[in-house]
Amino acid sequence: MAAASSSSSSSSPQTDTCLNFITHLLKALKDSMVNVFFHDEKPEQLSQPLSPEIASSSRLKHQVFLSFSGEDTRLNFTAHLLKALKDKGMNVFFDEETLEKGEQLSQALSLAIAASNLSIIVLSVDYASSKSCLAELSDIMRRKDTQGHIVLPIFYHVDPSDVRNHGGSFKTSFNHHESNRLPQVQRWKTAFAEVGKLKGWHIEGGKFDRPETEYIKDIVEYVIKKLMSSKFRSASAELIGIDYQKKTILRLIEKEDSRLIGLWGQGGIGKTTLSDVIYNEISCKFEDSCFLLNVREKLKKQGMESLRNELLSKLLKQAIHVDTPSIGSTLIQERLSNKRVLVVLDDVNDSDQIDCFGVKHFGDGSKIIVTSRDRQVLKNGGVDKIHEVKMLNKDDSLQLFSTFAFKLLNPAADFRDLSIKFVEYARGSPLALRVLGSKLYKKSRKEWESEVDKLKEYDQPKISQILRSSFDDLDEVEKNIFLDIAIFFKGTFKKDVEEILSCYYKGAVCGISNLIDKCLLGSTSYDGRIVMHDMLQEMGKNIVRKESIDPGKRSRLWSAKDVYQVLSYNKGINLIQGIKLDMSQIDNLRLDRSIFEGMINLRVIFFYTPGMFPGKRWAEKLLEDQVDGVSLPDEIRYLCWDNCPFKSLSGFNPKNLVVLKLVNGHIEHLWDDDDHQGMKMTE
Repeated sequence: MAAASSSSSSSSPQTDTCLNFITHLLKALKDSMVNVFFHDEKPEQLSQPLSPEIASSSRLKHQVFLSFSGEDTRLNFTAHLLKALKDKGMNVFFDEETLEKGEQLSQALSLAIAASNLSIIVLSVDYASSKSCLAELSDIMRRKDTQGHIVLPIFYHVDPSDVRNHGGSFKTSFNHHESNRLPQVQRWKTAFAEVGKLKGWHIEGGKFDRPETEYIKDIVEYVIKKLMSSKFRSASAELIGIDYQKKTILRLIEKEDSRLIGLWGQGGIGKTTLSDVIYNEISCKFEDSCFLLNVREKLKKQGMESLRNELLSKLLKQAIHVDTPSIGSTLIQERLSNKRVLVVLDDVNDSDQIDCFGVKHFGDGSKIIVTSRDRQVLKNGGVDKIHEVKMLNKDDSLQLFSTFAFKLLNPAADFRDLSIKFVEYARGSPLALRVLGSKLYKKSRKEWESEVDKLKEYDQPKISQILRSSFDDLDEVEKNIFLDIAIFFKGTFKKDVEEILSCYYKGAVCGISNLIDKCLLGSTSYDGRIVMHDMLQEMGKNIVRKESIDPGKRSRLWSAKDVYQVLSYNKGINLIQGIKLDMSQIDNLRLDRSIFEGMINLRVIFFYTPGMFPGKRWAEKLLEDQVDGVSLPDEIRYLCWDNCPFKSLSGFNPKNLVVLKLVNGHIEHLWDDDDHQGMKMTE
């Protein structure tokens, strides 16, 4: 760490407070056995290269590199932090103990940073006044971007927004550096702004804040958790509080008698996140691996055969098509038995599904992780060991909530009392904590108090009630986008959803982005599909169900029973905006030409058969009633119809149509005007 030299022996009350804090924090870190590089003197630029002895000492592996301004915090907070680290048995890299006088200190510091896993940067009032501190910070951030170095900022008596925006005292410091025409100032400013965007601790000080010793204790515990993780780069807000459970499951996996391992717990508790972390950590140890996300939901859309073929194709690295209820091919069974694989089956709700995926054929040493909300499903499915996924404890809950409500690892001092109330309401549910925190980000205390009053209406709020309060605060466009995605477009490519909904809602792209910011939606990083937690999806469906007891008077239909009733008795009216139907769930139904004429606001028709693909014929369920064509409303944006029984869509004006997907149907002629530019078509 580089320290700014002091030109005066005088100190201010703020400086004295900073010094006390540094001393306590260092003590706590050492107490936790973290190896800290602690440097409190100004580095001098010398021309001589490092001696072999110095270079050798610099190659030592350190757990932590500590960066701070000596003028502000060397004698208090940083010193206490250093002592805490040593008391925990950590090998602290400290300049007075390790470095020899006369060496090229700046080079030694760079080597020390490179030899460390994690850097703590104590950003105090005068930090940016030190050129050596800024050079050090710039090197730390460069290694973060290029080598995955972990950076933990502590905003000590400074506003994080001033760090991001070079405001407050930092503006004066950077203006001074620029006046001296230093060429590296722009690089320093960029790195300084970037560190201000990272999640860390905000220690405000003052009578409303906690004692610094408590902060130091929390910081040291957090550092230990980070360093005990074998995959530093995967650390994120999503992983707070799961270290202990991860280790428990990894121990189960190591046991020979644990081939099938079940993760059981209520919705929103983090089963998928936990299994994903474990999968990423150990999948490289197996010949092949596959993570099947949302099995329950995908089975409804694709069917068992299609989803099982997806799994087998990935494990065997070849397109596999098995159309029988079980894997009857001896060759495929033998090929699977020769492979040691890792498979995750996420969100299974039927014990028969586990066997249908052919897990009994996987080779010796294979591991299968199954997540479910129903413990009996896991027992009936032959799972060897069941781990109950636990709720987050209060400390981890508060930290996770803070990462979304404040973009920090601790709550603001004057919001701590309210934060604790919201944590109590969430009762350890990661999903509820994320949604609540995102909803309250940058809101005033009065708005926070209003939200508490809403939740007080329930004696003990359920997670569903917490989620509903976030939905109620959306504007009308965002509410409609949420419901459209929950019922029609979950799992669809984000760019396609944006294009479809933009043709109906003004500001749809912004609305989707806002829903993601509020943690009501997500987007997969690997293929850009829209994702939504199934508890949020079910909440959306319940909202639509409550619109009316009569399905024909609801805005959206997806239940096979409800759709069949509306189409059978021609009960569709102008309230219906979209219909989604799994045709494998209904009996044969004859449709006449005018079946959709009353639904003048219909935007989505999504009639599908699970497992349908071009060339494969299924029994047709929707039949034409002695007519060749069907009349469609002009508001249609999305038309997906497997085995369409009609020969023509004559009379339909496709001016608003964005997506047309007709698989294995009888269509011979689309419409009178074949101008359909800009449309996505699949036949």
